[in-house]
Amino acid sequence: MSIEAAVRWTEILLAIALIQQSLESLSSIRQLRLLFVSRLALSVLLMVGVATQWVLLGLVGVSLILLKAFQGPYNGGSDRMGLLILYCLAAFHVLPASPFKELAFGYLALQVVLSYFVSGWVKIVNPDWRNGRALQDVFLFSAYPVSEDLRGFANRPKLLLSASWGVMLLELIFPFLLLSKSALLFGLVCTAFFHLMNACFWGLNRFVWVWIASYPSLIWFQDRFVLG
Repeated sequence: MSIEAAVRWTEILLAIALIQQSLESLSSIRQLRLLFVSRLALSVLLMVGVATQWVLLGLVGVSLILLKAFQGPYNGGSDRMGLLILYCLAAFHVLPASPFKELAFGYLALQVVLSYFVSGWVKIVNPDWRNGRALQDVFLFSAYPVSEDLRGFANRPKLLLSASWGVMLLELIFPFLLLSKSALLFGLVCTAFFHLMNACFWGLNRFVWVWIASYPSLIWFQDRFVLG
């Protein structure tokens, strides 16, 4: 995948993520409605590819105002990933020469790889993750909108143990998936499914589109620096 194609796909997918977030925030945070309307309009322009550089800079400006308003990312990890993608895209369009553009986009890919690997490492050094108790506690005590039927998974320790190790191993081997095109594509399908399940089980819907938006950078990075 060429860097131009990867960047364009990243812009489209990020725009979808930001549109989703903006629509959610419009109904829940009324005092900042004008900011979210502005972000929504800019995201639509980004998706269709109108004045992309200036639209990205506008989105950066809105993000800085929102960071100040909430004293940091409003929705934790998903917003942090969205900001990382946004700032890397803005840097790509602002920087003048090809090596610097590649550096900005490559930085995004490396951070995504690290995000999965570090998440897996944090889990595997935790005995509650290794014995399945962590997932069991999530289903039993989570404040996320889990239905009573889904809480029944807490009574299936063998299944949760298998799921725990499946998630940990996927995250830990993620950097090595870059060594093979087929392995990377399979890994991206698995991680996308993982984020989708988190959305279905616990309502973490913001993670789905924003993480998928980072995947074109990984495909380009593999072609350019690993297998190229």
